[in-house]
Amino acid sequence: MSRLTDIDSFKQKALQWAAGFDTCCYLDSHNFTNPYGKFDTLIAVGSKAVLKADAGDAFAQLEAFRATNPGWVMGFLGYDLKNEVEALSSANVDYLNFPDLYFFVPETIIRIKGDEIMVDGGDINDILEAGTRFELVPSMKQRAVNFKPRFSKNEYTESIEQIKQHIVRGDIYVTNFCQEFYADDTEVDPLMVYDRLKAVSPTPFSTFFKWEGNYIICASPERFMAKRGNKLISQPIKGTARRDADALVDQSLIEELRNHPKELQENVMIVDLVRNDLTRSAKQGTVRAEELYGIQSFAQVHQMVSTVVCEKREDISDVQAIKNTFPMGSMTGAPKLSAMQLMERYERSKRGVYSGAVGYFSPDGDFDFNVVIRTLLYSSANKYLSFHVGSAITYHADAEKEYEECLLKAKAIFEVLGEL
Repeated sequence: MSRLTDIDSFKQKALQWAAGFDTCCYLDSHNFTNPYGKFDTLIAVGSKAVLKADAGDAFAQLEAFRATNPGWVMGFLGYDLKNEVEALSSANVDYLNFPDLYFFVPETIIRIKGDEIMVDGGDINDILEAGTRFELVPSMKQRAVNFKPRFSKNEYTESIEQIKQHIVRGDIYVTNFCQEFYADDTEVDPLMVYDRLKAVSPTPFSTFFKWEGNYIICASPERFMAKRGNKLISQPIKGTARRDADALVDQSLIEELRNHPKELQENVMIVDLVRNDLTRSAKQGTVRAEELYGIQSFAQVHQMVSTVVCEKREDISDVQAIKNTFPMGSMTGAPKLSAMQLMERYERSKRGVYSGAVGYFSPDGDFDFNVVIRTLLYSSANKYLSFHVGSAITYHADAEKEYEECLLKAKAIFEVLGEL
């Protein structure tokens, strides 16, 4: 363990260094305080072993991979693993062709907490020296990206009205309806895009993930699930309000969010869904809401965040606990199966890694995974750049406002790539 005098400078240079590897995962909390955070930054580079799988027996393969590799394991779970968890299928368009599941055992792990740096699988002096050599410089001049939507505004709002009829009929109570913005035949410098994104929108579950020329460029504010000791923690987000430069107006927007019937309804329905999911892994009587309707403020938006916890049963493995709650309720709806079935009908593109999770398993038996939202996905081979945004639809949803919420959530991405 060593101490650093200029953490921010080292992190920038370490990010540039890590991106030079064929496989890397960079996780940054951007100094957001969270009682369940274990470090400020985690950097994993190189791969000693890799697991790549699609829905079918992917969770069983992950179980075996984790048993063989009990140390650090990094990776992601794609949304379409739902087709393995439930009797579902996905026939929507997908130009990225990412696997449903990808995990790797890193050659080197760097952990930063406060001003302390810890290195596993490498010489700390070599890492520190590397951190003095690299500068974050663009590999190309980034042009503005012209994203195209899968839906026009009218098509999206009309779909919301049709979805609300399912709520009237009792098919579902709430759902997350998502749309894709995409750019084909596009080249970007993924590292510079991520660097700009985290500057414009720093978030507690920020991620830069690279493998085989594919990239996840993520500014997620949301935790899917973590394990600390024998405790499982899920922190679903439901409820969004814009920020304002005027401090008094900004505070009034927080109060409006905190007391908005539709936002409260969204949040409590998803909390109930998460509580139900966790009972499949929990010791009897231990599932509880540790916090309801908490407000967290980010650069672009205020969000309503609740925390649901339980004690994990000894006979439930870590992978099984994840499978028991996947996909996360905040990105599906309730009832979960009906909501996922309907969204396959109404959405026009495969979600893929979006609505999935990126994270790690650690040697001490803990794990932590985010929710993949506010995220760009890029295939350098296909020259295809994509991001999704979604909004929770309830009986009280206003279609125009839901569309505007989607654009609000996409604001940072548009700003980074020059469309504002």
